Amino acid sequence: MNEITSEEATQSQQNTLRTLVLGTGGQLGRELYRVFKGFGSVIGADRSIVDLTQPEQLRAYVRRVQPDVILNAAAYTAVDRAETEKQLARAVNAEAPRILAEEARSRNALLVHYSTDYVFDGTKREPWVETDPAKPLNAYAASKLAGEQAIQNAGGEFLIFRTSWLYGPFGHNFLLTMLRMARERDKLSIVDDQVGAPTTTLGLARATQMIVGGVLSGRFGDAQDWAGLYHMSCGGETSWFGFADAIFALAASHLGIKRPQLIRIATKDYPTPAARPRNSVLSNDKLGDRFGLQLCSWESGLDEVIEILGNEAAQ
Repeated sequence: MNEITSEEATQSQQNTLRTLVLGTGGQLGRELYRVFKGFGSVIGADRSIVDLTQPEQLRAYVRRVQPDVILNAAAYTAVDRAETEKQLARAVNAEAPRILAEEARSRNALLVHYSTDYVFDGTKREPWVETDPAKPLNAYAASKLAGEQAIQNAGGEFLIFRTSWLYGPFGHNFLLTMLRMARERDKLSIVDDQVGAPTTTLGLARATQMIVGGVLSGRFGDAQDWAGLYHMSCGGETSWFGFADAIFALAASHLGIKRPQLIRIATKDYPTPAARPRNSVLSNDKLGDRFGLQLCSWESGLDEVIEILGNEAAQ
């Protein structure tokens, strides 16, 4: 009889896993579904399959799927509209995560949930760490913070990843908006006094897969060793203006998009219903210390996304 190695046993375990990805209609959910393909059985669900605003429907769906891993990329992300749709934002961003955490704990499943840099008020000059007090400036951020707290209160095996300025080659995000507007206008006014770290869905999904794989194989110890809240964003920092400037520098050479004139403006010159934090830069030290990984720089992430868009355009 051949002896089964620990590596073979881990692979066998992963092949029998059932992973549920919620929010596959969005940019992060779509990427998670792609990256986790081959990681056992992967089930994707968007709002047409399960309505996260209906608690009993969500509970019933999770119990029917019986997942071993739940990746919750579903979220209400209309930051300004949330000011007038607070109940809807809370239903998706706070109540649904609570239900998912309760269901995950009841079946000893791993829940991975994504939150936002916007839980902070932006007044700190240094990068934000996980233990800094959260002080949301808007309804969207408050609903996301409530979701974090609901998961933590439920306990069990969970990972909460706060990220920032998320974008990718698909979906709705700042990069794609900039490229569209460049085709329509010769001049663009961009806020230059809010700083953060643009983070790609590609990097976030790949890091999630690496961490989940390590957790399930026991490489990071028991749940008490790794369960909790972590910051996960690309390295470095820039302003929205700096991000836009870098986008158009690459887009001109890779996508053939004419570079518009960019005008620096202050936050006060671009009023919005929801206030934004001035500093959204997150420290990823805890992530690196616990899991031994870090995402690439925001510049490298942008290079990868633009390259994908260029390949898509050439086909």
